[in-house]
Amino acid sequence: MRLDVLGGCGAWPTARQGCSGYVVDSGGFRLLIDPGYATLPRLWEREGGVDGIDAVLVSHGHPDHCADLNPLLRARDLSDEPPEALGVYAPVGAVDAVLALDKPGMLADAYDLHEFGPGQRFEIGPFRVDTWLLPHFVPNAGVRLSAEGAVLAYTGDTGPSEDVPRLAREADVLLSEATYPYEVPRADADFLLTAHLAGGYATRAGAGHLVLTHLWPGTDRDVALEAGAASFGGTLSVAEPGLVVPAG
Repeated sequence: MRLDVLGGCGAWPTARQGCSGYVVDSGGFRLLIDPGYATLPRLWEREGGVDGIDAVLVSHGHPDHCADLNPLLRARDLSDEPPEALGVYAPVGAVDAVLALDKPGMLADAYDLHEFGPGQRFEIGPFRVDTWLLPHFVPNAGVRLSAEGAVLAYTGDTGPSEDVPRLAREADVLLSEATYPYEVPRADADFLLTAHLAGGYATRAGAGHLVLTHLWPGTDRDVALEAGAASFGGTLSVAEPGLVVPAG
């Protein structure tokens, strides 16, 4: 299993990188997780097109995690030789707004929507997917992907929760929300994490590699790494375009 980072900026894209977007590969099956703002150009750059993606998994309905699903489907459906419908897995209602951007039925042949409730278990290609409902402003699914004897856990966006270390138990890679280095503003404290708390969760879970993502635009990556390292002694990275992390 391998994680390829397309972007990891929270809230909105910057000139340097797009928002959340990740490709997880297992045995050649390529699962796109959270096609957020400005991730499609990076996907196109890395893949040379959009036909190589086998399925999409969306953690929640905020546009910095799913907005580029629309141009992805357009690029596939409006091509000279459209590929088969793309499996899209998302919490109930999470991608309704994105799918409604075009006239009704325009992209109907481009996708096959599979909605789920966080807490359900299902399969996508070679991946077993376990999900948890984690606290955020909208329903958010933390996901645990298992394949090839490896485990990758992803929080989506979340606030503090005892389910995070359960989600990440002995995971090879924990891809964790870490909007702020040390302190979340009080109004958002129940719905977002710090890099320091993410590090503590990774330590409790026994995760091998912690990847900090969803950093607030303009956050100094070195400060985020410092905050994560203060509570986690394992391998530590920040999600940035081009980062490749093997799992297992």
